[in-house]
This record gives sequence, structure tokens and C-alpha cells, in this order.
Amino acid sequence: MGIDKESELAANLQIGPTSLGMVRIYVEGEGIDLPMDFDPDEAEEIAEEIRAAAAQARAIGEKAAKPGKKDRPRG
Repeated sequence: MGIDKESELAANLQIGPTSLGMVRIYVEGEGIDLPMDFDPDEAEEIAEEIRAAAAQARAIGEKAAKPGKKDRPRG
């Protein structure tokens, strides 16, 4: 499965600090129990990557929502 492939899998995602000063991303679902710990700097880098991906996805969605020249109504 790639990053741009749809999936029927469902999972819960939890994010929070650990008692050892790490940031834990915890993924739980059918057959999945995945705790991932990151130091705060790594967690901030991940957050930046998520923000950048969200901005790219928003731009793609806005571009797809705009009608092309062929689709514009003429009046």
C-alpha cells in the first residue's frame, strides 16, 4: 500500500507526552498496536511535515474544485 492508495483499514490515533519526556504517537486498530516515541525535536519536524502535506492537499483540492475552461458555463 502506498501513500496515495485508498484503504479500508481503520485505526485510532493518539498523540501525547510520555513520562520520559518523549512524544508518543500511538496507532491502534485491527491487528495493529504501534507505539512510536520521538524526542521533542523529531516530533516538531513531524508536525511541520504534516502541516506541509495539509497545505499541499488543500491546494490540490482547491484546484480540483475549480472548473476547467471546458467545464465553465458560457453566458
